[in-house]
Amino acid sequence: MAKGGLPPVVVVGGAGYVAGEALRLLAHHPALAVRALASRSGGGTVRQLFPHLAGTAVAEVPVVSVEELEPLVRREDALLLSAAPHGEGAVLLDRLLQAAAQAGTHLGVVDLSADFRFPDPARWEAIYGHPHPAPRRCAQFLCTLPEHWRGAPPDLVAHPGCFTTAVVLALYPLVAAGWCGESVFVSAVTGSSGSGRTPAQGTHHPERRSNLHAYSPLAHRHAPEMTSLLGAAGRAPRVEFVPHSGPLVRGIYATIRVPLPRPASAEEVAAVLAEFYRGSPFVEVTLAPPRLVEVVGTNRCRLGVAVQGEAAVLLSALDNLVKGAAGGAVQWLNRMVGLPEDTGLRLPGLGWY
Repeated sequence: MAKGGLPPVVVVGGAGYVAGEALRLLAHHPALAVRALASRSGGGTVRQLFPHLAGTAVAEVPVVSVEELEPLVRREDALLLSAAPHGEGAVLLDRLLQAAAQAGTHLGVVDLSADFRFPDPARWEAIYGHPHPAPRRCAQFLCTLPEHWRGAPPDLVAHPGCFTTAVVLALYPLVAAGWCGESVFVSAVTGSSGSGRTPAQGTHHPERRSNLHAYSPLAHRHAPEMTSLLGAAGRAPRVEFVPHSGPLVRGIYATIRVPLPRPASAEEVAAVLAEFYRGSPFVEVTLAPPRLVEVVGTNRCRLGVAVQGEAAVLLSALDNLVKGAAGGAVQWLNRMVGLPEDTGLRLPGLGWY
């Protein structure tokens, strides 16, 4: 057991940015302790993969191979934060959940890949173009944001993607209140860290540093995910989504045009959002446009509102690596073990980066 008798945390994801960010957040967590970081091959310690974590509580945590995880989950209860690549994570999690069930141990999972974001494996196959690697597990995972789940703490969570988090946090209250029309238009800019650590032309520094471009306009794989999550609030709008690759490392900034059922003021729309998120520690609503520097490094999402007649523009800013991934996952881990969801996540922003 980890601190206070709570299960230990294992982070899966090797040297990936999200795994490193999860370790940074857990390094100062007052109640959760990291037992291991898992990678394909294993070997060494966290500080060797992530030198910026030297001197923290996770610096000497061992890096183990994924093959070593099965004996671990058979021995004791554990929490697993998985930042494994899409497709690979599903196979690994299926095997580990089966091993825990056979041994009579409990395994709580937060998966940050796209593998379990749809309860119907046929929908996943239609989007990703090949059969789901663990179809029987799809319906066992809950895919939603912590702010939108009021039920008992789940054991298996598929955390939505970073673009989806930014957009759905903004739209969900309006859909729930019947204030959203049949379609919405989203233009969102993301930083290069959202593409992962493996270099590619689109994320290579000289290609991106002073550049801005759209990609997969009206055809991005996150749009069906947005629609699916918004359907839990009411009649889901059609999401016309155009993502952009921006000249920054961290952050997502989404501009969302929403048709309203009647003329309204910005104050009225902001009041709907603020009332919905009353008591949610990480969502802030303002009439002023948010700025990325206000949220980068934190688990916060800032929502701005502007209205003209029967059209509202919602502005959503968050850190893709924190609120859009690792921070949201730690929120879920807190819930799983009965902690306040903001435990270890009241983080100051970086300010300059």
